[in-house]
Amino acid sequence: MPRTNIEVPESAWFTSSYSGGNETECVETAFTAAGTSVRDSKRPREGQFHVRSAAWTDFVESVRVGRLS
Repeated sequence: MPRTNIEVPESAWFTSSYSGGNETECVETAFTAAGTSVRDSKRPREGQFHVRSAAWTDFVESVRVGRLS
């Protein structure tokens, strides 16, 4: 996956509604014009990855229908 330098403002990040409330498994996402950025909420300064919108949609749908667990 090629590296990108997508700037995501802090206000754009939100915690997944499916992440555990006990601070052990938190994923944050941010939607941008180019796709979706993802990071670990416990370590937000340690990096993020970015996927195109179509790839994110495919991933979410796969989780929703149980192809991924």
